[in-house]
Amino acid sequence: MLRRNCLLLFLCFLFEQSSCTPFQSRPGQEWPHSPTGPSAAGRNGGSRGFQRVKRGWVWNQFFVLEEYMGSDPQYVGKLHTDLDKGDSAVKYTLSGDGAGTIFTIDQTTGDIHALRSLDREEKPYYTLRAQAVDIDTNRPLEPESEFVIKVQDINDNEPKFLEGPYTASVPEMSPVGTYVMKVTATDADDPTYGNSARVVYSILHGQPYFSVDPKTGVIRTALPNMDREVKELYQVLIQAKDMGGQLGGLAGTTTINITLSDVNDNPPRFSKSIFHLRVPESSAVGSAVGRIKAHDLDIGKNAEVEYNIVPGDGGAMFDITTNEHNQEGIIMLKKPLDYETKKAYTFKVEASNAHLDPRFHSFGPFKDTATVKINVLDVDEPPVFSKPSYAMDVYEDTPQGTIIGAVTAQDLDAGNSPVRYSIDWKSDLDSFFDIDPVRGTISTNELLDRESIAQHNISVVATKVNNPVLTSRVAVSVHVLDINEFPPELAMPYETFVCETAKIGQVIQIISAKDEDLPQAGQRFSFRSPQEGVKTKNFTIRDFGNNTAGVVTLRSGFKRRSQEIYHLPIVIEDGGLQTLSSTNTLTIRVCGCDTDGSLLTCSAEAIFLPVGLSTGALIAILVCIIILLVIVVLYVGVRRQKKKETLMTSKEDIRDNVIHYDDEGGGEEDTHAFDMGTLRNPKVIKENLFRRDVKPELGLCPRRPIGSQNSNDISNFISQRLQEHDGDTSAPPYDSLATYAYEGEGSVAESLSSIESVKGETEEDYDYLNEWGPRFKTLAGIFGERSESQSDVTSSSATENKH
Repeated sequence: MLRRNCLLLFLCFLFEQSSCTPFQSRPGQEWPHSPTGPSAAGRNGGSRGFQRVKRGWVWNQFFVLEEYMGSDPQYVGKLHTDLDKGDSAVKYTLSGDGAGTIFTIDQTTGDIHALRSLDREEKPYYTLRAQAVDIDTNRPLEPESEFVIKVQDINDNEPKFLEGPYTASVPEMSPVGTYVMKVTATDADDPTYGNSARVVYSILHGQPYFSVDPKTGVIRTALPNMDREVKELYQVLIQAKDMGGQLGGLAGTTTINITLSDVNDNPPRFSKSIFHLRVPESSAVGSAVGRIKAHDLDIGKNAEVEYNIVPGDGGAMFDITTNEHNQEGIIMLKKPLDYETKKAYTFKVEASNAHLDPRFHSFGPFKDTATVKINVLDVDEPPVFSKPSYAMDVYEDTPQGTIIGAVTAQDLDAGNSPVRYSIDWKSDLDSFFDIDPVRGTISTNELLDRESIAQHNISVVATKVNNPVLTSRVAVSVHVLDINEFPPELAMPYETFVCETAKIGQVIQIISAKDEDLPQAGQRFSFRSPQEGVKTKNFTIRDFGNNTAGVVTLRSGFKRRSQEIYHLPIVIEDGGLQTLSSTNTLTIRVCGCDTDGSLLTCSAEAIFLPVGLSTGALIAILVCIIILLVIVVLYVGVRRQKKKETLMTSKEDIRDNVIHYDDEGGGEEDTHAFDMGTLRNPKVIKENLFRRDVKPELGLCPRRPIGSQNSNDISNFISQRLQEHDGDTSAPPYDSLATYAYEGEGSVAESLSSIESVKGETEEDYDYLNEWGPRFKTLAGIFGERSESQSDVTSSSATENKH
């Protein structure tokens, strides 16, 4: 709208101060203008090239009060055009924001009313469009124009603190004017209209400790040296009031919780100047003796206390550390205590802050000192040995009961109780030693052998007579000293050889000796031949003087064919106080050697081997022979394995196999194992017997045995059996062996089987077998039982026939 007014002013200037001047609208004001229309345009159109169109109405904006509480609609303003002659020929229309719902217009008069109360904070202005039309034809008389209805603000909103309540902190002992925080209140009223949104801050509660800037809302300290230890938390009530703080303005409040943060402005202080502690003399080194504490009113790291023992009388016996959790000083024992030596200690302890603030150095030294007195309590202690350990020496083979040393212990307590000694049996399981319980002297109880045990470690126990529970122990080491009891001997079993090409004076072996005795500042051995001064014809001994000797040849021309082995006696003596010697025999073999003296062979059979055949060649031949023997053995083993697999390669495959059942009978007494008549006589073969090597099938009729009454039809009998087997569908799918044993029943001699020799109804008496003697006693018993059973069967069948 402002741009439109400027454009109209510019057009008026161009057209020489014409009458088209804009007017500012006011609520309820009409707008009279010069008439414009087609007739006016026609009158001026003939004189100029273009015609200026003069608007019939022009306005800027209307105002309407917010929160109107009247019963009638609120009058906003009036629209009027110069074309309206008052004859009700012009109709006014309204469109845009809220047209018809919030705002309404009288179509005849152009009066605009607000239908309901408006809130500027919801919508500050409304943009509408107005137009004048012919009431009869609805033809626009003027172009549509846009105007604004602005809601005029009233003070209906109080200032509000959007983020309250607030929390802040400021260091204690801060100077006046120290910044704390800034609060801001917002007012929803129009800040461009009046003082409705002009906010002023003030303190309602919290003086005289804090102040607030009335314009900015900055809170500062107003009192110097505020001490956290006196009061830590402050609650400040801030008020924000609009209308510049004048009477009738609306106000809002908020609470600020201000905490004084701690600074190190207080030194540690002991609650008392002297601390009395008591500690038993038996307390272990490093154990806590007592606790003291210096209190600091500060908190956090400002309350951390460091304790130190001031160098003095008893400070060297104790140490002090700080408990990080409760800031206590823990006094620790640094050295062992002894009531009998010193009964009390006095020293000073200093407590100081670990973190100092240079701003408060003027307050004085940030430390305090207290005196600590520690009384040592007497404790009934075990005996104390004069030495921490004992070492004793004794020669081996010392007679039993020989005293080798003594231990001493005493009771240092005021009672000075007698002490009794004993040896811990666990440290002397074999009871090599004994101790006098009163004097503490240690003596041997067995003969000692250095070569078996060179050192004995025993433990001696000292016990108080008046309190046997209190004991102490000490370690005693008994070293068994060596005596010269073992003669020297060769250090090892030497394998000495001499070459057939050896020369006179050649050293063929270096020997040394050993002795099981303990060396006495280094052993010394000497070597010689048993007949010193007598010249031998083969070898001799040359002593080198350094515990070694050499075997030297006295001649040349050694031959294996003449003598293969020589035995050289050697006498070895030691250098002990009582010299011991031994004669050792060194075996020397005559061997064949290379030109450089390397050993080839020492076997006499090697003499007969072909000339030029070396040891390597012999080994190669031997290896080849062994390989051939291994190949032959493997070949024979494989052949045997193949033969076994040919007989039966699988337990499941029994084709073409003859299975032997080497099952022996039970002798003469076994009458139920086999029925030989069943095997030989086809008439007594049981019916319905199936083959065991195939699965039986349903619907297969068992083969009925065919008994031939004519002994001449043996070939026919065998042919018939072959046909039956060939047509048998239950036969196995591989070759099988069928045996046909048929004696025939048509012969004059009948069957020759002893099993079926008696088949008639007549009973034979076997009592005569009892008369044959004890050898036939078992057979007589068997046939006697059979005759009795047959008679029982005959009698039962006869009884059935009678019935």
